[in-house]
Amino acid sequence: MMKLIPQLLLAGSVLLAVPVMAEDAANSVNTNAEILIQKIKADKKLLVAANMDLNDAEGKQFWPLYDGYQKELEQHNQQVRKLIMEYAEAFNKGPIPNETATKLLRDMLSLEETEVKTKRAYADKIGKVLPAAKTARYIQIENKIRALLRAELAQKIPLAY
Repeated sequence: MMKLIPQLLLAGSVLLAVPVMAEDAANSVNTNAEILIQKIKADKKLLVAANMDLNDAEGKQFWPLYDGYQKELEQHNQQVRKLIMEYAEAFNKGPIPNETATKLLRDMLSLEETEVKTKRAYADKIGKVLPAAKTARYIQIENKIRALLRAELAQKIPLAY
């Protein structure tokens, strides 16, 4: 599991913090980003598969739930990217005004709450088709990957001033 995590971390941090590019380069960037997104998804799925030890019956029930959760996480990641861009725009203008800081903080906390609710909902769904230990293992894998991505972002995103 640990062998793929650095690759996922690097690629995931690129996806979450992609800067806005000039329009003439946008098509190339979008194409490359889409290729990278598909590679990350495939690598992540391989990482999960290698660590879940699912039998055929479990796999038939788990993988559709996995795919649903990944779609929801992608929507969440798009919102995170949007919020990072809003923060970058505000940060680059100088000291962040109180009202902007309040909005950004509220939006960030709301995104975190939504992510926890989604994780809980999918843990419950997965818990109905897998034993508790395998459900916990899957959530641990997701948590580890997301924690590494958050750590990478935390290093790159400056503190508000």
